[in-house]
Amino acid sequence: MNRMKPTLLIMAAGIGSRYGTLKQIDRIGPSGETILDYSVFDALRSGFERVVFIIRKDIEKDFREVIFDRLEKKIPVSYIFQELEDLPAGYTCPSGRVKPWGTGHAVWTARHHIHSPFCAINADDFYGLESFQHAVLFFKNQGHQGDYCLMGYLVRNTLSDYGSVTRGVCQVDQDDYLIGIEERFHILKAEKGILYRENDQDYPLDENTIVSMNMWGFTPSLFDFLDRGFREFLQENASLPKAEFLLPSVINDLLQRRLIKARVLKSNAIWFGLTYFEDKQKVIDTIRDLVGQGLYPASLWE
Repeated sequence: MNRMKPTLLIMAAGIGSRYGTLKQIDRIGPSGETILDYSVFDALRSGFERVVFIIRKDIEKDFREVIFDRLEKKIPVSYIFQELEDLPAGYTCPSGRVKPWGTGHAVWTARHHIHSPFCAINADDFYGLESFQHAVLFFKNQGHQGDYCLMGYLVRNTLSDYGSVTRGVCQVDQDDYLIGIEERFHILKAEKGILYRENDQDYPLDENTIVSMNMWGFTPSLFDFLDRGFREFLQENASLPKAEFLLPSVINDLLQRRLIKARVLKSNAIWFGLTYFEDKQKVIDTIRDLVGQGLYPASLWE
């Protein structure tokens, strides 16, 4: 049983090309809160003890002004940079590389900063209080360093009204352990239900399908796996300017090799996030409704 309180690792270094602006610090709450403010608030009241942000160097000034200077008064927080040049010994960043190395690399950059169980989440996704509570309970009952968890959402609760999305479709066994994850692209709502596109063909997707929204629970044992996996990735893909070292792919490989186990914690929470700029007003309205129901204060940090 693990008695260490978990850390929240928030990946906030993404570029967000579909959104068109810096969505990590876009204000959507009634008192100027960002989505990640709500994640930190929910994590704090669920039992997390500190927060580590992964950001880009070029957003540091804005990030400090909008996020960091306020939160550091409420909970121990720190931030680290996801930099293209941060690579294992013996590797250098290829000339002309602009695209970040991916979510697997983002988590790997925290290897020297996290020494307790931790949850990794996206900065621009709203996960809901229930999800953080499930994660804390999992960590309390966790018995092995190789036991991880994934928060699973019903795909019908994770779609945008303004365009298609990509989701990791989960294969889950009868004991709620993850068997594998398969990326499905161009998932959207249609008159006939939920569809995804593959090879220019549309296929139905059951609305109760469990998908990943990139909320993972790990122990520090993950960093050794990421280090080995990232080296293998670089050997094969370093020269490809758009290749990404993605966290779900790493986990999928570890599962197939039976090096880890990952429990799927099913959440009934309604996910929402800032995929497209048009999503912003719906997010603002949803937050306002949650405040009106008394689930969140009108000003989170007063």
